[in-house]
Amino acid sequence: MTAADGSAGEEVTIGKDEAAGRYEIFLDGRRVGLADYFRRGDVVVIPHTETLPQYGGRGLASQLVRYCLDDIRAQGLRVRPSCPFVAAFIRKNPEYADLVAQP
Repeated sequence: MTAADGSAGEEVTIGKDEAAGRYEIFLDGRRVGLADYFRRGDVVVIPHTETLPQYGGRGLASQLVRYCLDDIRAQGLRVRPSCPFVAAFIRKNPEYADLVAQP
């Protein structure tokens, strides 16, 4: 898990729940977002991400996706971003383009 300060000194914690197949982001100990995933060989498919509506627009989803992609890279895996948010994040952050698995 990793922790960082959010706005107004809030603690942001991000981690991976392998048993549940998801990455999670917490704000002051409360889960406020998640990114579901599953593996197909050496490819991690991310079909869905969500952030609780009241926490939208704060960059939490981007922090979560960055954590996911950094974790996937560290494992030497590739990603299939079937979630539109993840695909858009990769387009906006081309340093992750090399992780995208070809169909």
